[in-house]
Amino acid sequence: MVDKNIYIVQGEISTVVGAIKRNSRWNTHTPLDEEQDPLLNSFGHLKEILNNIKVISDVEPNVFLRPFLEVVRSEDTTGPITGLALTSVNKFLSYGLLDANHEAAGEAIENMADAVTHARFVGTDPASDEVVLMKILQVLRTLLLTPVGAHLTNESVCEIMQSCFRICFETRLSELLRKSAEHTLVDMVQLLFSRLPQFKEEAKSYMGANMKKLKMRAGGISESSKWKKQKRSPRPPRHMVRSSSGQTETSPSNALSNNNLSTGGVPFIDEGLSRTSLPASDSTGSSICSPSTTDSGLDSCSKATSKEDLSDLEQCGSAVGSPSSANALPGSETPILEAQSENRRAEPTQSTSVESIPEVLEDKEAGADQSDTTSVHDMDYVNPRGVRFTQTTQRDGASLIPYGLPCLRELFRFLISLTNPHDRHNTDAMMHMGLQLLTVALESAQISSYQSLLVLVKDELCRHLFQLLNVDRMNLYASSIRVCFLLFESMRAHLKFQLEMYLKILMDVITSENMKMPYEMKETALEALVQLWRIPSFVTELYINYDCDFYCTNMFEDLTKLLSKNAFPVSGQLYTTHLLSLEALLTVIDSTEAHCQNKVLNSTAQQEHTENASADGGSSHGNGAPSSAEVNIVENTNGLSSLKTENQYKCPPTSGHLMAEKMRMGRRDQADIDTAEKRTPKIPHRFLSCLPNSQELLDIKTKKKLLITGTEQFNQKPKKGIQFLQEKGLLSSPMDTSQVAQWLRENPRLDKKMIGEYVSDRNHMELLDSFVNTFTFQGLRIDEALRLYLEAFRLPGEAPVIQRLLETFTDNWHKVNGSPFMTNDAGFALAYAVIMLNTDQHNHNVRKQNIPMTVEQFKKNLKGVNGNKDFDQDMLEDIYNAIKNEEIVMPDEQTGLVKENYVWSVLLHRGATPEGLFLQLPAGSYDHDLFSMTWGPTIAALSYVFDKSLDDTIIQKAITGFRKCAMIAAHYGFSDVFDNLIISLCKFTTLSSESVENLPTVFGSNSKAQTAAKTMFDLSHRHGNILREGWKNILESMLQLFRAELLPKAMVEVEDFVEPNGKISLQREETPSNRGESAVLSFVNWLTLSGAEQSGLRSPSTENQEAKQAAILCIKQCDPEKLITESKFLQLESLQELMKALISVSPDEENYDEEDSAFCLEMLLRIVLENRDRVSCVWQTVRDHFFHLCVHATESCFLVERAVVGLLRLAIRLLRREDISSQVLLSLRLLLMMKPPVLSRVSREVSYGLHELLKTNAANIHCTDDWYTLFSLLECIGAGVKPPASFQFASTNSDPDTGAQSDSELSSHHPSEVTFDPGYTSDSEVYTKHNKSRIPRSMTDVDMMSSGWLVVGKEECESVSKAAAAAVSVKAPPLHHPLVNQYSLTLGQDLGQHDTKSLLKCVETLSFIVRDAAHVTPHNFELCVRAIRVFVEASLNGGYRNHDKKKIHKYDSKSRLRRKGRDKDGGGAARRGGGRASNQRLSRSHSDDEEDEGVPASYHTVSLQVSQDLLDLMHTLHTRAANIYSSWAEEQRHVETSGRKIEADSQTLWSSCWCPLLQGIAWLCCDARRQVRMQALTYLQRALLVHDLQTLDATEWESCFNKVLFPLLTKLLDNISPADVGGMEETRMRACTLLSKVFLQHLSPLLSLPTFAALWLTILDFMDKYMHAGSSDLLLEAIPESLKNMLLVMDTAGIFHSADSRTGYSDLWEITWERIVCFLPLLREELFKQTIITDPGPSPPAEPLPPTDQAPPSPPLPVSPAETIRPGSPQELQSSPQSSPGSERSSPAPPPSSPPSSISQPPLILQPLASPLQVGVPPMSLPIILNPALIEATSPVPLLPPPGPRPTTGPSEQVN
Repeated sequence: MVDKNIYIVQGEISTVVGAIKRNSRWNTHTPLDEEQDPLLNSFGHLKEILNNIKVISDVEPNVFLRPFLEVVRSEDTTGPITGLALTSVNKFLSYGLLDANHEAAGEAIENMADAVTHARFVGTDPASDEVVLMKILQVLRTLLLTPVGAHLTNESVCEIMQSCFRICFETRLSELLRKSAEHTLVDMVQLLFSRLPQFKEEAKSYMGANMKKLKMRAGGISESSKWKKQKRSPRPPRHMVRSSSGQTETSPSNALSNNNLSTGGVPFIDEGLSRTSLPASDSTGSSICSPSTTDSGLDSCSKATSKEDLSDLEQCGSAVGSPSSANALPGSETPILEAQSENRRAEPTQSTSVESIPEVLEDKEAGADQSDTTSVHDMDYVNPRGVRFTQTTQRDGASLIPYGLPCLRELFRFLISLTNPHDRHNTDAMMHMGLQLLTVALESAQISSYQSLLVLVKDELCRHLFQLLNVDRMNLYASSIRVCFLLFESMRAHLKFQLEMYLKILMDVITSENMKMPYEMKETALEALVQLWRIPSFVTELYINYDCDFYCTNMFEDLTKLLSKNAFPVSGQLYTTHLLSLEALLTVIDSTEAHCQNKVLNSTAQQEHTENASADGGSSHGNGAPSSAEVNIVENTNGLSSLKTENQYKCPPTSGHLMAEKMRMGRRDQADIDTAEKRTPKIPHRFLSCLPNSQELLDIKTKKKLLITGTEQFNQKPKKGIQFLQEKGLLSSPMDTSQVAQWLRENPRLDKKMIGEYVSDRNHMELLDSFVNTFTFQGLRIDEALRLYLEAFRLPGEAPVIQRLLETFTDNWHKVNGSPFMTNDAGFALAYAVIMLNTDQHNHNVRKQNIPMTVEQFKKNLKGVNGNKDFDQDMLEDIYNAIKNEEIVMPDEQTGLVKENYVWSVLLHRGATPEGLFLQLPAGSYDHDLFSMTWGPTIAALSYVFDKSLDDTIIQKAITGFRKCAMIAAHYGFSDVFDNLIISLCKFTTLSSESVENLPTVFGSNSKAQTAAKTMFDLSHRHGNILREGWKNILESMLQLFRAELLPKAMVEVEDFVEPNGKISLQREETPSNRGESAVLSFVNWLTLSGAEQSGLRSPSTENQEAKQAAILCIKQCDPEKLITESKFLQLESLQELMKALISVSPDEENYDEEDSAFCLEMLLRIVLENRDRVSCVWQTVRDHFFHLCVHATESCFLVERAVVGLLRLAIRLLRREDISSQVLLSLRLLLMMKPPVLSRVSREVSYGLHELLKTNAANIHCTDDWYTLFSLLECIGAGVKPPASFQFASTNSDPDTGAQSDSELSSHHPSEVTFDPGYTSDSEVYTKHNKSRIPRSMTDVDMMSSGWLVVGKEECESVSKAAAAAVSVKAPPLHHPLVNQYSLTLGQDLGQHDTKSLLKCVETLSFIVRDAAHVTPHNFELCVRAIRVFVEASLNGGYRNHDKKKIHKYDSKSRLRRKGRDKDGGGAARRGGGRASNQRLSRSHSDDEEDEGVPASYHTVSLQVSQDLLDLMHTLHTRAANIYSSWAEEQRHVETSGRKIEADSQTLWSSCWCPLLQGIAWLCCDARRQVRMQALTYLQRALLVHDLQTLDATEWESCFNKVLFPLLTKLLDNISPADVGGMEETRMRACTLLSKVFLQHLSPLLSLPTFAALWLTILDFMDKYMHAGSSDLLLEAIPESLKNMLLVMDTAGIFHSADSRTGYSDLWEITWERIVCFLPLLREELFKQTIITDPGPSPPAEPLPPTDQAPPSPPLPVSPAETIRPGSPQELQSSPQSSPGSERSSPAPPPSSPPSSISQPPLILQPLASPLQVGVPPMSLPIILNPALIEATSPVPLLPPPGPRPTTGPSEQVN
């Protein structure tokens, strides 16, 4: 079967031949004509060949293409015919008729390219001609973009491109055609650059001379005159006309050496390379040169030039003069359109000739040496008429080399040259086109791996782009910015200084004040910055490579400042530029935040980096695969898909990039150039490693600052600068010349003029030598060396100085170059001549006067200077030309382009040194440093934008920015950043700025403020750990919310012990009464206001209510409570700051508000409780705060009350924690330090709190000290006992320092070495002088008044209190057993007022402890007993102390009322009506006081209950005491404990337990209430007769009489209950009966006592008194009966009998009857008639009994009914060892006082007693005091044991 492709070719032959024949020229139709016509002839041949073959591949592609190509080339065919032939060629390419694998394919392709680029035809009309041009474009595109296109040579590719450019730039062609050409070019550039990785760079070969020069030119298309000269002419042979002019590189004038951009580790150019890449070249502009002209010393190899060819002016890419005059396109003459218009003018379709910069083409495969003049390539091409190509043998091997890097480089160079704004041939359209194609090229390829391309980028490309940034044409500006981005994105590693310059240009644009500068330009510049900022790790690299480089500007810092400043609108109006600036700042934040998040997610930045890299790799394969898929789809759509040629080559892919991908797929073998060239990255000198650490950077930055200062000083006065740097240690001292020279060379900031002055100073000759030595002059011609030298400083004007500088220079140059001249002087002269020549040629002032010197004159001037000989003439000529063409620029002298060129060359030089190294870093490497630099400006900008903007999206953006900053700050622990952020947000919430009244409305209606509040709280919850100062602001906001009542209910409701529901609100509502006060005022308001306003006043409007609801909802979402609950997760430091902030809202503040403080206090408490686990860390702070609030309080108020409750709440919760419990209990002593009046006001809270505390934690208290604290508290608040002085004094000290007392100091007031009951020391040591008027230390005037004392001498009182203070400071050594008067039923406590409910609660607490055996421990037993007794005293007579002293009572209540009034005033003064409620609260505490006057029945039941409870408790303890003690003793035996030994013997039990309890019960027997008395007596009787007591011995029983029964009987003699006479009689009777019962029951042990007589006489005394005490007969009958009973029993026992006496009766008998006769004279007769003694004479005095250490024989007689005795007043026996350890401190023991005067009278002045008392105390005078109760306390003589009983007179006789 015949190949279908043959039919396709035959069909196309027919079409073309048909068209040719139809044309008028061939219409003869004779076969001869056809034979002679070469076109038709060749078609005929082809037909015959095709008829003889089966498949198309049997013939070479050239064979079937040749006829068609000849038609295309023919000048005689018309446009339509040429068009048909082009269509045919295109079809052959599309159908893949040319097999790319065919050996002759390359030749065919080359032929085709040649023919199409040189297509000629006779023009008809412009429209039809354009169709043909369109087809040419189509064929060229298809050709390059099909697989066979890969066979094209470099030259053909250049021609193809050139042809497209011609069409593109020909302005006379239609827009459509030009755009199509542009589109074609885009595809071609895309293909070529996408294939770049498949090409290899032939190393350095482009430096050699044996290379083909390719040159593309964009000529002066606009000069149409040139076109007219064109005539049709035979084409000269192609490819022989290749001019080799044009140097590899361009002139230094715009040598742009960039070394910043590339992603991989591509090595820098060697210095050698970069030098050679900057040769001098001809002056700018086009120069027409003969073929033999050398350009930069390279021979030209152009053999012929065609004069008929187009001689366009060449476009000098980057100002290179290139000899291009009449060179045609590397192909030949352009096709000419025969235009049929009236003024017939040849219109060539292609308007640019291609002349090319040299590029390497190393013929590796050829191996043959090529001559300099012609290259092998020259033989590879056909003649213009398409005559047969040279033989294939010549083409074998390497004759046709497929295109590669050379054509790409040429194309790249050409595109760069198009962008030169200084070239007058480049129109805007051309520049725009160049930029567009460069964009495509950079998008498609990674250029930085190719040195030959990189060199172009560094110099010309960057130079042109920067120049374009100064043009005011927006499209060029925007396009060049886009190209810049692509450059710096991928190649910044090679373009360090270029990037610096670019950023400076952008900064200038952004900050420009120029009014003409369009806004869009600023916007574009900012967008460019933002885009750069978004490149990962770009800002990091900026920071490391510029900010951390000694001699670069602080790029990152400056840009950050610029952006920040730019984010603030000056006008207040937000424009896009402001937002762009903000966006750039946020980019840094975004990326840092992302890195922090990643680190948080445990993936290091580098892992992330590699993952990204692999992801990129994946995506590129992804692109590749679809591309081949697309290809297949295209192939299948092709109708001829069944053709047998290889499927994959059938049709071209749709774009250059896809085609390149497809080719890449076929060339898997090619190694990636990147990897091949990768080497270890170089590290700049200033760093020690690739990733310098923060410290290293910090050092560099510090050094840089010093260097800048030193440089500034040097620029003013060089010496000063050097000196400064030596002082700072940056330069060594003494001066090291080479070091200074190096610094002068490398520091670009130095003023060149100053360098010149400094090095040329004759004092610095050594420095000058070192300076010259820093240059490398080796291998440089003298003018080149001089150029280098003079660019380093400004040559001074004085001749001797110049001479010095030049001499040193020439010496050095001469030496390193091997002394090329005869003498050094010759070199010096030549150098001088060069400077003179430079001035002559380029100095305008000189040129005005003289004609510049010629080369001959220059040579003539130097005749015979070289040691009397001439210099090398060629060298002089070269020197002349070099200087003439390029001035040696003196720094700081030139302006304009010359200066620009100079600056640029300096930049390139710097880039080539190690200074140009650019360190590339993994993203996120220095986020910490960057963030610390950017956060300030960023937060400021965010705040500004947030504040000013109304747009939701922008507000959200700002909030997101805030959140990210917070996250980063938290990650790096930047608390200052976070504080700053929170402070800014607090400001935006408007909470602190609004007044409280308007707050709900304003806040509720301001959505921005709500957003800020939500963000603020959310961030605090999330990152509270790093908050420090910011807590204050958050707290201020919270307080505002609290004042405005916007906080959730849970936050303002706090625990309370007293309230029934256990909660109390901190916000106290205004009550109507308050408004009532201003009723008049409101009436006036009502009269004066209009109705509308009045209604407005009445209730808030609906909007306001809605706003308030919105505000409440918002705050609910903020969840401020979380700050408290989450505080347990805070770092300790943050927690301490938070607590500090809360504590700072205290009464010390000027604008102090009680409610605020209470709110903060509550928050503090809740936070402490949340942080129970680490409370020990903050306890001291908290305790000090409580000390401050409680102890310093002078009057009770709501805050104090909350503080007290708070302290107790803390104690309740924290006691379970072992580590802190002791400290917490110690802190409860703060309550005891409070001023008593203040404490009594909060007694109810304390009592309820203590109850709770002991109920929950009694088991956790193990130490006597702690129990002592708790019981002292119970006594103080329940019974109104004055707090122990050891605590009190701390508060009397007004020194503020005491607030900080630590718990340990506190405990030191309280001697714990005392085995028992610490804190009670005896006053006896203090009271060394027996002072007449001694008043206890804790008493002040107020106390005395309030406790019912009336003092006569005020001064005395004051002196006493001073003495007391002194006494405290001299601490008495503790006694082992503190002494207290045990001969009184009272404890001698000074009881103040107490609150009944508190008392009740305290008693309840006590009973809780006592009734649970587990809670009664050796540590608290005696304290417990004592507390019960205190409460007994307090509850006596129902707690109505001084109940009968109406006068005093009234006075007292008045003073209390007065104080209450004061409170009211004080409370009212608190701001915002807060004080009112505190009154309400205060009145709650004192509800009892108002009931004082008329005591209601309910009260009696309560107090009755208390007394009964106490009785029951005492009885319980009394009965269980023995068991308890024995169990403790048992326990102790098993556990070896150190410390006090517990004894369970009767003596211990008696002194510690039984005796005090019996005294307590006895005291209740003296209660005014009959019920209590009777019950107490019953209990007492039961207790005394209980079985356990039988174990007591005589001494203890004696003390039972002395301490319990006698004091009881004494007390009962008083008129306790005047209203209840009968009841009292019964009580007294029962008491007497009890006395006799006890006496008789224990008679036998008592008899053994040496003091028995005294005891018995005392009993008789009481019988006597009781006989006369009652008004009824009850006692008169009962007493004698009891007495008879006792006497009979004693007589029976034989006590009265004595064998020794003369009567047979003992002395006791005598004494007994002497006493009884006084009150029952007849008794003796009645009982013992037979024994009456007849001799009634006075009996001799009783024999003196020896003094005993037992208790005194006679009991004290306590006095003063209803009057408790002050501490220190009861009598004390210094010698008595038994005095109970459980009692209060005692004062010197006074003697028993006389019984009181009759109760009904007011107290009166007593005369001193005349007769001695029974105990034998000598008479004394008593001070005159208006209160009998004081009598006891004031006797200065201690009570001594008497020598013996002397019962002469009974007390009844003394009472008068």
